[in-house]
Amino acid sequence: MAPTADTDHARDDTGSGPVRVALVDDYEVVIRGLASLLEPFGDRVRVVELDAGLREVDAAVDVILYDTFAQPRGQAFDWDIVSSLLDHADCRNLLVYSWHVDDEMVAASREAGARGCVGKHLEAEELVEALEKAARGAEVFVTGQEDSAAESDWPGRQFGLTERESEVIALVVQGLSNADIAHCVYLGESTVKTYLRQAYQKMGFTSRTQAVLWGIKHGFSPKHQRFTIKKGAKQVATGGQATSR
Repeated sequence: MAPTADTDHARDDTGSGPVRVALVDDYEVVIRGLASLLEPFGDRVRVVELDAGLREVDAAVDVILYDTFAQPRGQAFDWDIVSSLLDHADCRNLLVYSWHVDDEMVAASREAGARGCVGKHLEAEELVEALEKAARGAEVFVTGQEDSAAESDWPGRQFGLTERESEVIALVVQGLSNADIAHCVYLGESTVKTYLRQAYQKMGFTSRTQAVLWGIKHGFSPKHQRFTIKKGAKQVATGGQATSR
């Protein structure tokens, strides 16, 4: 699908104007939270597209920010998604946004064609600076692993779950074992069990089956929607077909 020009907010040839950003993750609430996080910096960055569970960006953008929340595979992030995003967009500037950024991930992301990796421990303004650097074609790698993230949103937050607890529940809903979850999120299996126990206590669960059924009902299953943000209208696409709201 060919990118469409956003002429009302396009950057000029000198690179001035807000950096146009597409946010990608399997969970709508996560990318909406990221969009809210960036909203106060609208003079510097502008989110023009939210892609939940889709593998290509439709709008003309300067940077693609790929959030790795609850990726189900036993690796730092899904290489197939990164390849698909870069193959189907004019934009070559992709940043991976993750809890865990180490030397191995830096090397692998370079090989995959990503412009960089940034950790979720960054403050909002630091994330904006990283997006601006990537838009200029610079590599941006900020290593680190923290259990606290910049203020954003995630499934189950309204019920008192932390982002880590939410991510673990999301992976349970996707059918992963505790060992697989530990490998995915770079935590020990005992730590994963601790997060699960905390989540179970908060929600009153007594079994994994209860957690899965509750998670499916409350937005812990990946979605496949595109939200293209334009002046005065919002385009929504499911499976590549857009409708206006």
